Amino acid sequence: MTDMSLDTVDRQVRFDDRIDIDTEITNRESLVIVGRSFKLLSQVKKLFAAKIVLGLNVMVPVLIVPWLGKILVDNVLLQKPFGETDIPYPPFMDPVITWLTGLDPLEIMLRLTLFYVAMLVLIGMRVGGTYAGTFEGGDAASEAENQISGAYSEASGLFGLVEFWVNVRLTQRIANRLRTRLFERMSQLPMTTLDDQRIGDSIYRVLYDAPSVPDVCYQITIRPFYTLLVSLINMYLIKYTYGAVIPEVVWVAWVMLPLAFLFVFPVSGLLRRVNQTKRAAGSATTNSMEEAVNNIDAVQSLGGMEHEVNRFAERSSESFRRERFAMLAWMLILVVGFVVIAIGALYITILITNKIIEGQMTPGDFWVLFGIYYGLSEAAITLGGFWINLQRSVAAVRRVFFFIDYASDEDLAGEQVLEPIRQGVSMDNVEFCYPDGTKALSDINLELSIGELVALVGPTGAGKTSLAYLIPALLKPTSGRVSIDGVDLNEVELDSLRGQVAYVFQEHLLLSETIRENLLLANPGASEQDMVSALETAGCMGFIDRMPDGIDTVLGRSGNTLSVGQQQRLSIARGLVRDARILILDEPTAALDPATENALVDALRRATEGRLVVVIAHRLSTIRRADRIIFLEEGTIRESGTHESMMADEDSHYRRFVELQNE
Repeated sequence: MTDMSLDTVDRQVRFDDRIDIDTEITNRESLVIVGRSFKLLSQVKKLFAAKIVLGLNVMVPVLIVPWLGKILVDNVLLQKPFGETDIPYPPFMDPVITWLTGLDPLEIMLRLTLFYVAMLVLIGMRVGGTYAGTFEGGDAASEAENQISGAYSEASGLFGLVEFWVNVRLTQRIANRLRTRLFERMSQLPMTTLDDQRIGDSIYRVLYDAPSVPDVCYQITIRPFYTLLVSLINMYLIKYTYGAVIPEVVWVAWVMLPLAFLFVFPVSGLLRRVNQTKRAAGSATTNSMEEAVNNIDAVQSLGGMEHEVNRFAERSSESFRRERFAMLAWMLILVVGFVVIAIGALYITILITNKIIEGQMTPGDFWVLFGIYYGLSEAAITLGGFWINLQRSVAAVRRVFFFIDYASDEDLAGEQVLEPIRQGVSMDNVEFCYPDGTKALSDINLELSIGELVALVGPTGAGKTSLAYLIPALLKPTSGRVSIDGVDLNEVELDSLRGQVAYVFQEHLLLSETIRENLLLANPGASEQDMVSALETAGCMGFIDRMPDGIDTVLGRSGNTLSVGQQQRLSIARGLVRDARILILDEPTAALDPATENALVDALRRATEGRLVVVIAHRLSTIRRADRIIFLEEGTIRESGTHESMMADEDSHYRRFVELQNE
């Protein structure tokens, strides 16, 4: 077994992955994901532009405050006149210097205070900015809650509040559109894919991975833009003002940002892998909980609660372990970064103090240079952290794009709109194999006509359900042709096909809503009379009339407040209310008493007028009343005909099957 296959098996065992196996991301793939995220901003151009413009206000205090500090130290505390040294102020400070020239220290202090208060009210002083969100840990769930509803502004005044509100709208609009798109794509996955995809993992991707996308959009646009712009201006100011006096500081300023990238770039792959496994472990925990709760009846009846609790605890512990590892990697990088910045600060301190002692600079210059150095070091941390955080988010965004890109039933379908069905279904030399290589059907040649009641019969595993799944294109034939009214289903637009086929599954797939809502799911335009008629045909009105709220009674989880027989009848009624041209019922009478079964079969015979009804059944009382019986064995049609004609043949496969059933 190769290393790759060992990794695959490990992921399958520990993280439940069956489809999304190859999670390794290269730097090139990471950049592609970033580019796709950037394109999402085209859907919110106005909000994004407003965010950019409002954020530019933050540059005002960032650029001005260090120079106000110089004035405070030199011209207020030390009471020196303006222009005492050859070190010039930057051009944007000229209006301020003109405004303060000729004033005594107290008047300068008063005006500086008024100016400061005005900036504080309008923009804030960038002390923490404006943020919103819950107190969060390092886990993806609480991070996602902040990402989808939180916002930030580096400003904290009136402009900051406006920017914050714009940011909330921007974040939620991007996240909502993307996770809605992801949910839509996952709901259209092929049946064979859905059989392998865990529900908990799907929930995790929609709720916890999708909210990371807006964060990627900000990380590759807004934050680097502001940071680089302010950094470049500060580096120019150092060169403009102090280049001739203390050139060493200029070089320190110019190497800080490149060094930040050179330091974090080599660990990109590690950080992506850590965050991929962190999220895989989190979704495995969600899987464990979802599966246990969804099958709680079986778990409790088999005394398996302790086993399920232990399984959940193991998955949860693995998830927390991965979270700690990801956090440790982040902390180590931060510690090294701060040590480097501290060494640089010490070096700058020695240089500046020497120049002040030599009289080439004033104490106020110490304030300016340290303010600029602080801004540049913060920018270096921000840009280094930007790349690190980007790897965390890219891991989540890859999981979102994986299923958005995954081929769905819609992608595999054609574009021809299927006209109202008039003739029926034809299968020519059809074979079907599941992805694992299991052959379910072979050499299927069959004609099913409108107006027929057809029963598919055979032992367990004969291929009855696989054959029925071919009609609404829930499965696609591996070879051969399935057509309706002569049109190959591979060329048919999917909605126009499934809008004319109603499939009632053997499992009772009811929503935890009212009976009315369950019926309207199949046909949103159904009238009250349509629903009552379908309920009467399926034999439901007897128990619905005894309910206090009748058709508006709310069902329990998966309809479990009803008996199995009642669930089955309601599922049949939901299929009938759709008024489809083809009605397929998988074991419709399995949980019905003889009287209800007879009434239902009579109703199905009446329903064949202008409709093809296909019934998958084992009970002889249901089968024998079909117009035609198709007997399958080992994925092949052995014979077909009426009950009487096949029972009259002593060598009939169907006859032997019936006799075995009666023993």
